[in-house]
Amino acid sequence: MKDSTMQVLAGTRVLDLSKVLAGPLCGQYLGELGADVIKVEPIDSGDDTRGWIPQKEGESAIFLAVNHNKRSLAIDLKTADGLGIIHDLVKKADVVIQGFGPGTAQRLGVDYKTLSALNPRLVYCEISGYGRDGPLGNEPGYDVMLQAFSGMISTMGERNGELARASFSPVDIGTAMHGLSGVLAALLQRQRTGQGVYVELSLLDTALGFMSYMAQSYWFTGEEPAPMGTGHPSMSPYQAFQASDGPIMIGAGNDRQWRRFCAIAGLEGFAGHPDFETNAKRVSNLDRTAALVQERIQRKTVAEWLELLRAGGIPCAPVHSLGQALSHAQVASRGLVVKTEHPALGSLNGIGLPIRFQNMDRQAHRPPPLLGQHSAEILSEAGYDASAIAALQARRVIQDASSSHPF
Repeated sequence: MKDSTMQVLAGTRVLDLSKVLAGPLCGQYLGELGADVIKVEPIDSGDDTRGWIPQKEGESAIFLAVNHNKRSLAIDLKTADGLGIIHDLVKKADVVIQGFGPGTAQRLGVDYKTLSALNPRLVYCEISGYGRDGPLGNEPGYDVMLQAFSGMISTMGERNGELARASFSPVDIGTAMHGLSGVLAALLQRQRTGQGVYVELSLLDTALGFMSYMAQSYWFTGEEPAPMGTGHPSMSPYQAFQASDGPIMIGAGNDRQWRRFCAIAGLEGFAGHPDFETNAKRVSNLDRTAALVQERIQRKTVAEWLELLRAGGIPCAPVHSLGQALSHAQVASRGLVVKTEHPALGSLNGIGLPIRFQNMDRQAHRPPPLLGQHSAEILSEAGYDASAIAALQARRVIQDASSSHPF
């Protein structure tokens, strides 16, 4: 086990003006690659997610999940002094991330035009719901609304049952991942040209990006994709089945796998049956195929099927709870879970960057910050003396928590 990860962005300064999930997670990923990420938050309340449940010792699990590897600057951006501080920081920054609602960045004085004039080398990453133009350019963006708008929700849930949303905010998380790629590409472009880059992301683009192969199928057939539970519109059997003691996911995704599965499951007579011999025929007879497989799967336990199917090269997996997945030895072997020492909570787990370099475990270099934990420290680095910082704090331009919770 190695105790560090690649710090390719060491020396890169990021101002993270975003909130909730997409922008903050993008900033967290940049921090994991070594960037100095300053999370800019409103005084008193901070990021919206600081108030979300579940909570422990006044700290929100959702906030903690997407904000390690950052320092917190709590500031009133609506004051002239607060805006002046941000403008001072921008002059020496490399990246700004923001996801304000329509027109808000311009009203606050932190829009691309204003900030790029202060720092022409700035990489400016803007996140919106539907993009900044078009008929919905002024609509706010929320993960579940884009799941609905993009057609994603219309494809999820059980056949002839209730619709379901994807539970883990994939549109926000996917946008964060695209943000990481976009910022890294922009930094490379700046290295070549010496000029900053405007990077634009929308939750709409991310959501439809997830729908890409379904979109292609729709263009081919004109048929709307429909909810299929755990099933798949192009492969069969490829879904969850009920073993004698619980569910198991099985995917015989091609005809070779189907023949091997039949041999293992005692269905040899169906391997070459004219209704089941090819994947296309099995999809055409989806319900019959599923019933045929289910009748056999229910005869053994999940563990028994896993042993048999893995030995036969048939894709399969237990349907874990999240707790079971997190505690699995395979997850431990990946070095994905990072640990930090939080000033209020002590030892804290987190999910690291889902990219591994040089076989090194992932590592968080800072715990998620308390609100305003580093305000004085950041201003001191920017050239503000102690009396100026104290005056700003007295006038509630900034909020500093370092005196009560030293890092």
